[in-house]
Amino acid sequence: MLAVAHRAGNSVAGLRAALATGVDLVEADVYLRRDALEVRHGRARRGTVAPSLDEILAVAGDDPRLMLDLKGRSIEVASRVAQALRAGPSVAVCTKQWAMLEAFAGDPNVRRILSAANRLQLARLRARLRRSPADGVSIRLRLLTEPVVAELHRATDLVLAWPVDTEADLARAERLGVSGVVSKSLPLLSRLA
Repeated sequence: MLAVAHRAGNSVAGLRAALATGVDLVEADVYLRRDALEVRHGRARRGTVAPSLDEILAVAGDDPRLMLDLKGRSIEVASRVAQALRAGPSVAVCTKQWAMLEAFAGDPNVRRILSAANRLQLARLRARLRRSPADGVSIRLRLLTEPVVAELHRATDLVLAWPVDTEADLARAERLGVSGVVSKSLPLLSRLA
């Protein structure tokens, strides 16, 4: 089972710590703010400085274990991230705004992951996957059942569940048959890695 460090890539220290534990992927949330790509979770807070995407990419270097979660509604974030990744190392790109993933079409170094956080998004995702396969999906754990996971696996080999932050969550994810878990718990992830 793949181990994905949730939000660990939102700081240089967090990225380094997650990579050191041997996780399979480290998630970093990317926003476009004031014409700059910054990495953070949620709203920008006064007095805090979020690292830029360039800083995070520099720390990751050639390591292919970075998963960028594109945030916000502006499609421009995707085109800007695609430019930053051109001819770079292999990465995964994830978003709930699936149209953003078109900016990476044809990029052999980018694995595009469709995300769903609620029942409506999951229903739309399942309908989309019946028409065409995907590189991967990332689904909120509470939405998943064994039959849904089996259906998703027919369209992609990568089915991630999130959040999986407790032993009970992990046991449920294993029973469901997902191929990876997204967790804020580095100790839990290090046991998987």
